[in-house]
Amino acid sequence: MTSKRYKKLPEHTKENKPENIDKILGLIKSNCTTKFDESIDLSFRINNKQKKSEVNLRTVVNMPGGTGKDIKVAVVCEDAKLKEAKESKADLIGGDELIEKIKNGELNFEKLICTPSMMIKLSKLGKVLGPRGLMPNPKLGTVTNEIQKAVTEAKAGQVEIRNDKDGNIGLSIGKKSFDDEKLINNYKAIIDALEKEKSNLTIKGDLVKQLFITSSMGVSYKIKLDKSL
Repeated sequence: MTSKRYKKLPEHTKENKPENIDKILGLIKSNCTTKFDESIDLSFRINNKQKKSEVNLRTVVNMPGGTGKDIKVAVVCEDAKLKEAKESKADLIGGDELIEKIKNGELNFEKLICTPSMMIKLSKLGKVLGPRGLMPNPKLGTVTNEIQKAVTEAKAGQVEIRNDKDGNIGLSIGKKSFDDEKLINNYKAIIDALEKEKSNLTIKGDLVKQLFITSSMGVSYKIKLDKSL
């Protein structure tokens, strides 16, 4: 059942002409009529179905304006790295004992970082970590000896870009309470990351077919891309 609040929002906004993000943000924020600090979200539809292969994006981007979220980070490392891990202000730190807890289903964290030497042990927990997107990956910077750098970036606002099998990517660029400059800078960082990924792909046509923006409880608007992706 549609709420009274939602019925007051603009209708058929998905049919509107695409506009640049700086022109749409005001509309998005005006539609944030709930009592909580709504998330401002992007929804990409990419051209992932190619004749000879499928495009599967998986990378990370550091959001210059942050995400507005407090990310709980776990670090699995050998004894020689424990001091650095503690200084990094990771929320959970350990070696074999932490791996055992993870094996038993204790997954009270949103990001898992490990050193290369511990990845061999963690790789055996694919059935536990994989479905939740928590398995460390060298490409994403979560298998590294630079623990302090990895934890700092994760907590500062690093997000993962990953499409599903239908070519959809969902990402937040911040909260309603963020000023427009922060939101636009985060948006640009994501676009730049996608542009970089496209340059590494063999793809026919544009990578991004459609892009929408909305708030947690709002309606969607089409975004006009400043450059071809």
